[in-house]
Amino acid sequence: MSDEQAIQLERRAAHRFDFHLPVAVKVTDDGREGLGFTQNLSARGAFFYTDLPLEAGIAIKLTLVMPSEITLAENMRVRCQGKVMRIDSTANKSAVAVALEGYEFLPEADGANSSAGFARIAALHEHAHDDEPPVTESSRRAAAR
Repeated sequence: MSDEQAIQLERRAAHRFDFHLPVAVKVTDDGREGLGFTQNLSARGAFFYTDLPLEAGIAIKLTLVMPSEITLAENMRVRCQGKVMRIDSTANKSAVAVALEGYEFLPEADGANSSAGFARIAALHEHAHDDEPPVTESSRRAAAR
C-alpha cells in the first residue's frame, strides 16, 4: 500500500473509542426525538444506531454520558450539537455518522433521566452475549475503580 492510499483510508482527526452507550437524539429544526446507541465516539464525532428517521446534512442534538476516556476527566452527561454526515439504513434501523460541533455539559442525571430510561434501545441492539449480565452505570463505575 502506498503512502497516498494509507492517507486516504483514515480521515479522522481524533481517535475513536468503541463505546456502546445509550443516546437520546433530537432533530434541531423540527423537534423530532428518538433513542439509539453508539458504536463509537470521539471528541469530534460519533457513529450510532437509531430507529429515528434522519437525513444527511441536518442538525441534531445527542444527549449521553460521555466516558472519561474522551473527557479526560470524569464521566460527564453532555448534550452535543452536530451535523449528520452519512446514513446507512437497514430494514428497521439506521447507522448514522455525525460530526460534533459543540458540547453543553449537563447536571448529573436524576433517576428519571438516567440510562434506565433507555429501555427501548435494547430492541435496536443485537445481543451477541445474552448470557452475560448487563452493564449498568454502577457496574461501569465499580470496574473503573
